Amino acid sequence: MSKTLEFFFDLGSPATYLAYTQLPALCAETGAQVVYQPMLLGGVFKATGNASPITVPAKGRYMLDDLARYAKRYNVPLRFNPHFPINTLLLMRAVTGIQIHQPERFLDFIDCLFRALWVEGRHLGDPEVVANVLTEQGFDPEQVLALSNDAAVKDALKDKTEQAIKRGVFGAPSFFVGNQLFFGQDRLDFVREALS
Repeated sequence: MSKTLEFFFDLGSPATYLAYTQLPALCAETGAQVVYQPMLLGGVFKATGNASPITVPAKGRYMLDDLARYAKRYNVPLRFNPHFPINTLLLMRAVTGIQIHQPERFLDFIDCLFRALWVEGRHLGDPEVVANVLTEQGFDPEQVLALSNDAAVKDALKDKTEQAIKRGVFGAPSFFVGNQLFFGQDRLDFVREALS
């Protein structure tokens, strides 16, 4: 029987980027298959009354140090985006559209956006910058924008976000192994245990 790890994510979370970098090794080790579940973190925050840790100054300072510690432990690059927070509505619609209509390019798509946000520090709240990033990676920005504006794609992202909230998600990254919810990239040890 195959094991499934559901990964609820929004590109705008640096902790989600860190978790994303660890998923291939974790799945290779446990024999699990990742099911990528794009959601809109802003919608989750609004529905649950949660907020980014950066909005609490002392917690925000701690979080920046902690993210750097984890990036060092994982041996992955991380640059906190100087344009944070970025409204990810259009980006997450694009992610959803690519997942539905071009699933074979989905991982390349999210990989280039995670890298642009959390390694290169690019301003993905600026449509021109997004277009440049996509063009550099061999995606057609106009086609991606059309997907982002497609009513069915918008509905799919909204539905996925509502499903996440109903299942108890309050932030990103969130993982499900069966019905067990794990929150945060610093809980991957528990995810690994649940999959093993």
